Amino acid sequence: MKKIDRYIGNTVLAGILIVLLALVGLFTFFGFIDEVDDIGKQRYGLLEAIEYVALEIPRHIYDLFPTAALLGSLLGLGMLANNNELTVMRAAGVSIVRIAVSVLKVGLALTLMVMLIGETLAPQSGQYANSMRSVAQSEHEHQQMVFNRRYGFWARDSFDFINIHTIYPDGGFGGITLYEFDAAQRLRAITNARKASYQDGQWRLLEVEKNIIEPTQVTRQFLKSTTWNAILNPELIKIVVVRPRQLSSLGLSKYIEYLKQNGQDAAQYELALWTRLSYPLVSTAMIFLAIPFIFGSLRSVSVGQRILVGALLGVGFHMLNQTLSNIGLVYNINPAFSALLPPILFLILALVMMRRVV
Repeated sequence: MKKIDRYIGNTVLAGILIVLLALVGLFTFFGFIDEVDDIGKQRYGLLEAIEYVALEIPRHIYDLFPTAALLGSLLGLGMLANNNELTVMRAAGVSIVRIAVSVLKVGLALTLMVMLIGETLAPQSGQYANSMRSVAQSEHEHQQMVFNRRYGFWARDSFDFINIHTIYPDGGFGGITLYEFDAAQRLRAITNARKASYQDGQWRLLEVEKNIIEPTQVTRQFLKSTTWNAILNPELIKIVVVRPRQLSSLGLSKYIEYLKQNGQDAAQYELALWTRLSYPLVSTAMIFLAIPFIFGSLRSVSVGQRILVGALLGVGFHMLNQTLSNIGLVYNINPAFSALLPPILFLILALVMMRRVV
């Protein structure tokens, strides 16, 4: 029986890896096509575009694995079905449940590996890719990013509001404006600094102009440097620069805590966190869904038809997931419910279909 488990597992593994390689290659190619228009901007050349696209590969692997697991399982089991090997196994006393367990063992092992990539390599390579791309396309060689928003980046830190226009490779800022309010929400100071660096747990502002607002007068101060204590730190700023879905679970947790400390809405990031936590369930549902199709309605069709059905299921899951996520954000539905409902529905669908073929 161990030989049968190994044989089924290796066949399904090959199918998943082939599909994953094809999907990642396709998305990488389209990503490079998108970058071609930017080649020639400042110092962003062909080699930089190739490097950027290559650094995005770990994220593509993480994003595309559930779909690849579904299509690959259909492909691998479909090959066994077309060669009548599954029929022989069934005649030898191997149950459909046993075959499903063999498939799930491989699927769960791959899921754990891909999750490790998604939590470590993908966020780091993605942030480095964005940083490298921004440096190469910026007008100044030592500038990492000028925020694409018209009015820069805004953040809140307790009673203070911060506007930042530039972020540098060392984590420092350029073009900072700090608005300080008291507990009664009265503006008490406006501070402008040309640069800021983070040292020993606090910010050091350089070339500072500070306007202190009092009931009867406004006092202006010019300082070469001054310190500023804040919850906001370079790591949190790096988190803000990238999209929530590109962050690790730890990065999302840190930023959610920061938002809650400052009384800001963290629903979008909580949804992204729960989406990450539901990843094993999504992959399991996709793999499990392939099994009843092979022993049911797709047992005698071509490989192309199986791939088509798998693609339609993948698109259907993606549409359902995106729809429920957006509805959840609009109507303030619990993020855990919005993230977990689609994979649970598909897993229930797989179990219902499984009962019909067992």
